Amino acid sequence: MGFDKHPKGCGTDVDNTVRRCGRLCAGLGTNGPNRCCSMNSMYTAPKNMKQGVIGFFIGLIWFPLFIKAAEVTGKVIDPRGDAIPYTSVLVKGTNYATTTNVQGVFKLVIAPGKYTFLFRHIGYATQEVLVTVNKDSVMPLQVHLQPQQYELKEVVVGGKTEDPAYAIMRKAIAKAPEFAKEMEQFTCQVYVKGQAQLRNYPQKFLGNKVDFEDGDTAKKKMIFLSESLAQYAVGKNDQRKVTVLATKVSGQNDGFGLANPSILLFYKDVVTIGRGLNPRGFVSPLAKDALRWYRFKLQGSFFENGKEINRIQVIPQMPYEPLFSGYIYIIENDWRLQSADLMVLKQQQLQLLDTLRIQQLWVPQQNTWVLQQQVLQPAGKWFAFDFFGTILQVYSQFNMHPTFAKGYFDQTIVRYADSSNKKAITYWDSIRPIPLQLVEIADYRKKDSLEQLYQQPAYADSIDKVRNKTSLSNWLLMGATIGSERKKYSIAFDQVVQLLGTAYNTVEGRMTKWGFVYTKEGKGRNSLMIQPLMRYGYGNRHFNLFVNTRYNYGKTYLRSIWASGGHKVFHFNNQPPIGDYGNTASTFLWKHNHLKIYEAWFAKTGFYTEIDKGWALSAEAQWQHRKPLNNIITTLGGHTFSPNYPVELMQQNFSPHRAFITKISITWKPGSKYVQFPDRKIAIGTGYPMYKAEFTNGIQGLLGSNVAYTKWQTSLTNEHSFHLHGKIRYHAVLGGFMNTQSVQVPDYQHFMGAQTSVANYYLTSFQLMPYYRYSNTANFFAELHVEHHFNGWLSNKIPLLKKWNWFLVAGCNSMYIDPKTYFAEGFIGLENIFKLFRVDYVHGYSPQENNLNGIRLGLPLFLMGRRD
Repeated sequence: MGFDKHPKGCGTDVDNTVRRCGRLCAGLGTNGPNRCCSMNSMYTAPKNMKQGVIGFFIGLIWFPLFIKAAEVTGKVIDPRGDAIPYTSVLVKGTNYATTTNVQGVFKLVIAPGKYTFLFRHIGYATQEVLVTVNKDSVMPLQVHLQPQQYELKEVVVGGKTEDPAYAIMRKAIAKAPEFAKEMEQFTCQVYVKGQAQLRNYPQKFLGNKVDFEDGDTAKKKMIFLSESLAQYAVGKNDQRKVTVLATKVSGQNDGFGLANPSILLFYKDVVTIGRGLNPRGFVSPLAKDALRWYRFKLQGSFFENGKEINRIQVIPQMPYEPLFSGYIYIIENDWRLQSADLMVLKQQQLQLLDTLRIQQLWVPQQNTWVLQQQVLQPAGKWFAFDFFGTILQVYSQFNMHPTFAKGYFDQTIVRYADSSNKKAITYWDSIRPIPLQLVEIADYRKKDSLEQLYQQPAYADSIDKVRNKTSLSNWLLMGATIGSERKKYSIAFDQVVQLLGTAYNTVEGRMTKWGFVYTKEGKGRNSLMIQPLMRYGYGNRHFNLFVNTRYNYGKTYLRSIWASGGHKVFHFNNQPPIGDYGNTASTFLWKHNHLKIYEAWFAKTGFYTEIDKGWALSAEAQWQHRKPLNNIITTLGGHTFSPNYPVELMQQNFSPHRAFITKISITWKPGSKYVQFPDRKIAIGTGYPMYKAEFTNGIQGLLGSNVAYTKWQTSLTNEHSFHLHGKIRYHAVLGGFMNTQSVQVPDYQHFMGAQTSVANYYLTSFQLMPYYRYSNTANFFAELHVEHHFNGWLSNKIPLLKKWNWFLVAGCNSMYIDPKTYFAEGFIGLENIFKLFRVDYVHGYSPQENNLNGIRLGLPLFLMGRRD
């Protein structure tokens, strides 16, 4: 049975749990903290009552000693006197552990007594130091670590003799699944510190002055610094839960720092290090087929605590494959990983960064080994921004055999405890396992002081004046944003150049549209958005003005209400299939007027709410008083334009009418995972498909409505990773009309087509389909979009493509209505071109059309952000 009450002196709040209970339980041995209150909220304590009671009284005995604990500090250096950063500092026979910072400095608070300190660092011989800690004393130490001396056994090298490393690696690879299984279930505490620094940056970027608003013009500076302390639990079937006890961000007293620990487990075949760095993942040196990917070389061995450790060099066999290089240290006979010092380079398909160094240090615990620390050191250059950083994770208080309470693992995988970002400096000083660097101390002091200064009304207003200054070129070409940090509002204006009538169509002639977005932030999720938009046709002299508004709120789940209304230009497909500037180019260059529009007075309102467990609901109602528009320009350069309506569906333009339409949508993503902040809950996705059901009704007679119909639609969207072989994404739709009593063309089922060289929305559109040819009122239709992103697979065998990191993509889009009405297209292309572009060759077929071919250029990052 577990403890129902917390031991005296521990308390129940987070401060007490970590500050008092953490130290109280440190003397209980390897599993002591797991029987105390710091972990009691995570899982049920061991059922051995005797063991638990003994641990309880040992804690009570040790507690008075910790009140008078002393602080042991020191510095770890190499023979030249240079600091050795991230050196592991362990106290034998206890749970006391820390790590040196970049200056090689460490600090440890410990009760009086005699201890043996162990200092370990990859590439250096482990050193034991006997330390006598006196009452209330401060013990400055200077520890000299010597480079590790490796003994290389004599090997007779012949034509067919392989390096001894291969025999070691075969045994380590064979044992890897067993060791991976050991890490399937555990609990621990983890300290995470992340920082990013600049070595250099440009004075201007995209025409704007680069100003960090810190009064410092130095090229070297800290741009991000955060710390977090969390309890980390892992269960079988990849169940995870992180409870963030404390978090801090430099210069943001209400910020939430990096707090989602991730053990890069090299016992698995593929190591995933963020999708942005390589969506395929990286092949582990301990993967079951690692001998196909790597060459290994034994660099020698050494002895530590009676164990022989083999230092093995890891060498990629092929460039432009997602592989590691560096060194791993394998324990003889155990065949476990003792430590690792690996790198990923650009030529190994690393993206966004130039280099990424990964260091791990594992330590024995009972019959297994656990990770003590993991250090990730990214570095790169983006345009003229030269940056580097560190993500340090220090693990402690492991319990490899926890018993989790029923329902402990739920859909919230990261939870920030209340007031986790409000801890005092004294709290951080008491629990921080690694001393801050001098530059980090300076950054905290400077940015925290600046933040207090920013909050003063006079200073905040002066800063706003600086931020609100913008150049004439920005107003003309980029737009401008003004606002007030203190009053929490901003106004983002469109480019003034749009007022010059740079867009063109056959209905309005030269056309301009311009507007701005006003945003007011409140507490938590609360925010208000107001967006007026005007449109004017210089040819037909029609002026349109409407306003969109949206209010977001909700403490646990996001909720929104919105309303809009006014006089607006609509596409016949109300979700615009072509943009104004794409149509302008098509009209002037190829004499095609693909844009088909009408005007309407309208009013629209609706709401959206997340519910729970991946469910969400939205509903809206819209009224339109539709009026037809006709071409004022019928020819250009001897070419006659088509009428301003879908000629495939209509023989003449529609008559003015009204439409009242309601729509209800339900979405469900089973297995959705959430991050729980004190004031809100955010969904972060899942590996399961997203299902959506939608019902749309045209209601006759309400507010003069002339339409009467009902249509339904359901869809399934998902993606699945094949790791080294890329990722498949798909979107499937079924739908149709249940009632077609009175349906106007704008209310038809439209498909998202594309007839220009610019690609339309990927995964929901067709790249060769005419915009309105297949619009229908059928009682059934089916639609499928599938694309496979190779993410560097295969293209890394093609010269230039592998060097440029351009990736292959292929897939198909298809639509079916009946045996005589269907459309299909296949495509193959290249993406990740300069990190921005995608180009596809597309071939299509339908009974109505043959020999459909085209090239489509896309900007995947911006397609979904296009604004009507």
